[in-house]
Amino acid sequence: MNQLVNRLPPIFLSIQIVALGCFTLGWSLSGLAQPAPYPNKSIRLLAPVAAGGGLDKIARTVAERLGHALGQTIIVENLTGGGGIIASQATAKAAPDGYTLMIGYVGTHGTNPAVRKLPYDAIKDFTPIGMIGATPNVLVLNMSIPAKNVKEFIAYAKKNPAKLSYGSAGPGTLTHLSMEQFKNESGIYLVHIPYRGIAPAFTDLMGGQTQAMFPALFAALPYIDTDKIRPLAVTGPNRNPAIPNVPTFKELGYAGFEGQQWYGIVGPAKMPEVLVNKLNMELNKVLNNPEFAAKLTSEALVVMPMSSSQFGRYMADDIARWTKVVKDRKIEIE
Repeated sequence: MNQLVNRLPPIFLSIQIVALGCFTLGWSLSGLAQPAPYPNKSIRLLAPVAAGGGLDKIARTVAERLGHALGQTIIVENLTGGGGIIASQATAKAAPDGYTLMIGYVGTHGTNPAVRKLPYDAIKDFTPIGMIGATPNVLVLNMSIPAKNVKEFIAYAKKNPAKLSYGSAGPGTLTHLSMEQFKNESGIYLVHIPYRGIAPAFTDLMGGQTQAMFPALFAALPYIDTDKIRPLAVTGPNRNPAIPNVPTFKELGYAGFEGQQWYGIVGPAKMPEVLVNKLNMELNKVLNNPEFAAKLTSEALVVMPMSSSQFGRYMADDIARWTKVVKDRKIEIE
């Protein structure tokens, strides 16, 4: 064999050497081209609110657990402005590589699209990763109002037309639209007093400057537990464990009161399915941990594990719900 090789012309030997070199180089490059397993660096999780609030707390709690499950640090970055618009734009414009995610919630992917012209499409410009959970909205009254239940409140409001007012966290927020939905269904009239945030709205409700409000339960719970405001009914499909004696609107015969203060994780559009599935699977493992679920339940937030597609449909349905309320009530927000 060696004698045969030695008899080959030099040109053939050169071709053999070059071919072997190309094969070796190609094998080496193919090895280098293999993508590293996701995630191989820290992940940004944008929170579209200032630090310290309920959404920020949820973001940090989930980031810690999910980061541990993924084996990487998840850094919560508070990006405020425009009622969630700034963070939403930043997320929509980010590379769809799984390293920029956002806490999408009822404001960014529910009520805002229903009441405002946004510089992004809340459905088309995002990839739904998974739902975290939701807390219902609760109809509450100032303690001086004699009504003890929804029926009595409606009767009282009809006897006192235009003498009652309600506070909200601002025009177009869930606290505003939920009450407008209730007004539409019950036939009562209340003057809307918008505030810059929910905290001053609570202050005036307890002080008697306003008589009613429709806040998220987790925000209202400290005031309910200390008998500073009176709860009448909650939204959502089931009673909430934090106030089990308070009925749902559905129980009282009101259909369509399914809107809740919900939170989930979204990413930029066109994220690879393999990344979405991995993130969704690990998130749902976190949510199904009994200790973690109990922690959120104690704060009136019920975990709601979903697939990516289920979460996408939930967001689309929520936008449709609030778009109908805005149309029915002829709500216009600049």
